[in-house]
Amino acid sequence: MTAPLRLGTRGSALAMAQSGHVAEALTAATGRPVELVEVVTAGDRSTAPVHRLGVGVFVSALRDALTAREIDFAVHSYKDLPTAAAPGLHIAAVPPRQDPRDALIARDGRTLAELPPGARVGTGALRRMAQLHALGLQLEVTPIRGNVDTRLGRVLGPDADLDAVVLARAGLTRLGRADVITETLDPMLMLPAPAQGALAVECRIDDQDLVELLGVLDHAPSRAAVVAERALLATLEAGCSAPVAAYGELAEGDAGEEIYLRGAVISPDGTRDLRLSRTGTPADAAEIGKALAAELLELGADSILGQEGHTGPGTQQFGSTE
Repeated sequence: MTAPLRLGTRGSALAMAQSGHVAEALTAATGRPVELVEVVTAGDRSTAPVHRLGVGVFVSALRDALTAREIDFAVHSYKDLPTAAAPGLHIAAVPPRQDPRDALIARDGRTLAELPPGARVGTGALRRMAQLHALGLQLEVTPIRGNVDTRLGRVLGPDADLDAVVLARAGLTRLGRADVITETLDPMLMLPAPAQGALAVECRIDDQDLVELLGVLDHAPSRAAVVAERALLATLEAGCSAPVAAYGELAEGDAGEEIYLRGAVISPDGTRDLRLSRTGTPADAAEIGKALAAELLELGADSILGQEGHTGPGTQQFGSTE
């Protein structure tokens, strides 16, 4: 009998669901058995706001376990990964991406436009807070923490104290909770975080047999979109207090398949909002992201990002999918 591959995962319901889907897909494609190994991260132990926890707070413990050979591979919510590469590790696969859009869960089935002025809306992401403020709907935006069920309880539970929350649609779908969504938010209103809805399957770069095995899970269109989005993020060198959004879509163009990349930099209070787009071929995904970031910087994105105090490339932390 072949020993099961050890897949490292965070212990939250969402992380376990994501990792379980990957494990099942790998076994179905290759016949290799996989066992889940729970790894507790610093982010799981803390109750501080996500954007104050630091870089890679949901990632570093999994990467340490990989390096120590305590696990064979790991599954991350891709948007949790710092943009700087981890020495000795390799993203072997980006499985098909779930819908990257944000979702509103509101009392009484309301949409965003139906929320009254002063309605309390909870989210853990500065990017979402900034864009909610930018809409000018006079909402009271409240920072929240916790797993999906905890956040939903703030709206739908017996002790509900919020009128709505905004979460990633992908996480709700993976947990089988999409039925609670009252509105999937149009990216024109709420542009997603870079790599939202995507997973990263990571292993040691020197384990070539496993790199090749995991490659069966890779979905080229999803990887191209994520590469473009994260190249924009890396080029902006945004600190963890800077709301940056990006969304790459692949579609057929006049000369074949194209990436349509939208990017935005929004001040936390929503008063400054830069949004641009750019197209190109999937093969040029990284260059598209870099070029769009350069255009945003030319228009003054650096003043929004507070470049004087940024902590350098690869230091972004936009919080877990939850």
